[in-house]
Order: sequence, then structure tokens, then C-alpha cells
Amino acid sequence: MGGSRAHCGAGCYVERMYGCTLLGLLLFVGTPLYSSECPCSDPALCQPIKDSRDFEVYVFHVRGKDWKNYDWAHVTTVAIFAPYEPELMCFAHSKGARYVLKGDVPLKDIVDSGNRTAWIAEKVRLAKAQYMDGINLDIEQAVLPQTPEYYALTALVKETTEAFHREIPGSQVTFDVAWAPPCVAHRCYNYTGIAELCDFLFVMSYDEPPERRTELIAGANAPFNQTITGYEQFIKIGIDPKKLVMGVPWYGYDYVCLQLTEDNRCKLKKIPFQGAERSNVAANQVGYSTIMKQINDSLSGRLWDDVQKAPFYNYKDAKGNIHQVWYDDPQSISLKVAYVKILGLRGVGMWHGDVLDYSDDPIARQQTEDMWKALLP
Repeated sequence: MGGSRAHCGAGCYVERMYGCTLLGLLLFVGTPLYSSECPCSDPALCQPIKDSRDFEVYVFHVRGKDWKNYDWAHVTTVAIFAPYEPELMCFAHSKGARYVLKGDVPLKDIVDSGNRTAWIAEKVRLAKAQYMDGINLDIEQAVLPQTPEYYALTALVKETTEAFHREIPGSQVTFDVAWAPPCVAHRCYNYTGIAELCDFLFVMSYDEPPERRTELIAGANAPFNQTITGYEQFIKIGIDPKKLVMGVPWYGYDYVCLQLTEDNRCKLKKIPFQGAERSNVAANQVGYSTIMKQINDSLSGRLWDDVQKAPFYNYKDAKGNIHQVWYDDPQSISLKVAYVKILGLRGVGMWHGDVLDYSDDPIARQQTEDMWKALLP
């Protein structure tokens, strides 16, 4: 989600397949994209999931068929940021897990109440046609307080929740927010109102800014103290902890060091960029499976920062440049997830479920199992 998380990429396949503008999309209302015939071998699997478990394990599915190897004993919701898969819907329902749409729309397009109503109606129709169980609203747009977009966003959440709950009994409507509430990335949302109006917030506790220093130094994607402070801030402004799901990263960042000091401080070059958390840092996002393959051949092997409570390592590329990679692993994730229970949060999730190595390699299999286990406090 966001610039690094890239939640806007693969999810709303209707727009991607048909190249729809909002107006064009609205013209599809009433035109089913799929047969109303249940695609599952057991028609009962096309019934929406109505029961909610005490502990939420929320998974974003982005690509491929690795979903077959998720920890289905604990998964409660799969949010689809990939093309619709009837097979996955049937399988998720067989495990008692919800299968939900991605919802994203330019806020300027739904300031008009009529456009907003039509957009919601299309999402409800699509979810019903595909036997889905709700929607994840992944807006992630800058909003200033008391603007038309500010009020339209709150109205969108309210009206989407009402429509889905009415049309698909037991359905789930969730909303993605940045790691802390005070206008992070210029997202000055009505957080308390939105939390009350939907089923819960998915808190994207990653892509957090590095500590402010006189020079730029590579650091953790989700430093422990800053991450936990974000949840305390959400609760302090009046949001029920049971309306918060902790999102953790299954990816890290690869930085090119201008200089690597003896105490492993990777000094970075500033670059001009607008509007992102890492606005003046050049870094590449890298998935956990790639990190696990690279770390054994690195210059340093796994290192640990006890202040940020996160692992990292250094390596040299083919051109002789020194890189530093910061990431999260079972140790760093477990430390944060422990606070799900301490703070009384609703559950945990990750971005995203498809960056682990689900092959038959015994080492990879153990690494993958450990990452899933780390989600359980």
C-alpha cells in the first residue's frame, strides 16, 4: 500500500481489463461480468462467510498461486489485489475465510454524491456476482482537513459499509490507514469517524520515515518504538483497539550506501521526490524470499539493531557498490505482534502473502513457516 506497498497496482481488475474511467465503470452497472452460476463444486461454498473469529489474520493476495500454501488454519480474510480467482474464492470459503474486493477511487470523483452512490453500487454488484464477502478500501490519497474530499471520504466509508452490510449479510468493510494518525503522508482523515463507520482499520505499519538526523542514514522499515507509538496514538484519539489490525511488512528496503562506517551506519544520498514517506531516500523494495537467498552471500550476514529492533545486512553489488538491506523477520515481527495482545488489538496482517518462498526446499519451508507463526501473539 502506498508508494512502496503499491496497493493501487493489481487489485481493481475491472478497471484494468476494460480501461474504465469512473464514468465508464458506472456504465457497467447491471451488466454481470461472470455467470451467476456458482463456480464451486459444492454450491454451499458460494454462500458469504458470516461468522467472525476472535483473532483476525488479514492477508493481501497480489499474485500467483502461492495462496494454496497460506496458513489457512489461521487466515480469516484474503483481500484480493490480483485478478479474481473463482478457485481461490471457493478454497477460502471452504476454510471459513472471507474473500474481499479491493476498493480505490479518486476522491475528487466521489465528492459528488451521485457518483459516490453509483461507485458503491457497482462494487456491491461485483462482489455479489463473484460471491465475495466485502471490500477493503485502499484509498491512500492526501486529504486536507475540512475539504470536500475530507467529508466525501467519510461519507464513502459510511455509505459503503451500509450498502455492503445490507446487500451481503455478514460482509466486511475495512479501511487502510498509515502507521500513525496525525496527517502522515498528508492523509488528514477523520480517523475516529472512519473507524466507527467501518468494521475495522488495517494499519500499515511500514514505510515509516527514518529518524530525523543531521544526515540520512538507512534504517528499519518498521522500527519498533515508532510502530507501537502509532497504535498508542490511534487509541489515544478514541479509537477502540478492537477496530485496529496491525499490518506488518514481509519485505524490506535495499539502500545504496554513499559510505558505510565501521559501526554499520549506511550514509545515503538525498534525491528530489515529492509526497512519499521516504521522499529523499533512494531505496528498492525487496521481498522476504529474495532477502533470505541473498543474506547468506552478503558481506556481513544477519546483523541486529537493538534500538530499532530490526535485522539488516550489508552486501556488495557487481559494480562494487556497498548496499545495506533492512527488513523484518520472525524476531522483529514477533516483538511487534506481542503488542497486539498487550494493547487489545483485533488482529494482525501483512503486506503481502506472496513474497515468501513456498517451494519444497526444506530451509525455505522452515523460513516460511516461521514467518506465519510470527503473526500469532
